[in-house]
Amino acid sequence: MISIIAVLCSLASPGTCHEQFVTNSDFAEISMQSCLMGAPQLADWMKQHPAERLAGWKCRMGKQESRGA
Repeated sequence: MISIIAVLCSLASPGTCHEQFVTNSDFAEISMQSCLMGAPQLADWMKQHPAERLAGWKCRMGKQESRGA
């Protein structure tokens, strides 16, 4: 299983950043290569969260639990 984890920073407070689970290969077709290149699921997810800036992302192997919205 491959999980995409976004590193997000608040637009109101740019120094305030956190990691957020986006999706995993149980819910979308994700390969390690597509994740590393910026999977389309990441762009779709960011459109739904306009108050935050994408500072980066991580691709993790194994089960990643969903945290937050």
